Amino acid sequence: MKALIQRVKQAKVTVGGEVTGTIGKGILVLLGVAREDSEKDADYLADKITQLRIFPSETSSFDHSLEEVKGDLLVVSQFTLHGSTKKGRRPDFTASAQPELAERLYDYFIKTTRKKGFTVATGRFGAMMDVELINDGPVTLMLDSESG
Repeated sequence: MKALIQRVKQAKVTVGGEVTGTIGKGILVLLGVAREDSEKDADYLADKITQLRIFPSETSSFDHSLEEVKGDLLVVSQFTLHGSTKKGRRPDFTASAQPELAERLYDYFIKTTRKKGFTVATGRFGAMMDVELINDGPVTLMLDSESG
């Protein structure tokens, strides 16, 4: 499971002109599920993302976690994170999970982070989405449950 995360001042996702999720200060999570992923991968990323020290203090650029700054999450499904561009000019998405597994683990990740007490806004699984954000820093990191 991969997560491209961005520290944001604000972010929102729109589907067909309807805003489905919006947050202020927090983390935008583009979440990609691979064929072999499980709830263990989702648990790992939920813990890592919410505890990762990527928010500034007065003395350091990377000192506080999402929990410490009382930030929010915006989680958007992103199957293209597992796309391969090694051959040819068209991405190959065979490493991406089938929609049934991907949606189940996407929902599980959202439930897990909500159980931790975070406000979690979302996109709409499988939909074409417009994502707007103000990246804070900018700070953008790629996390992979496989490489820990």
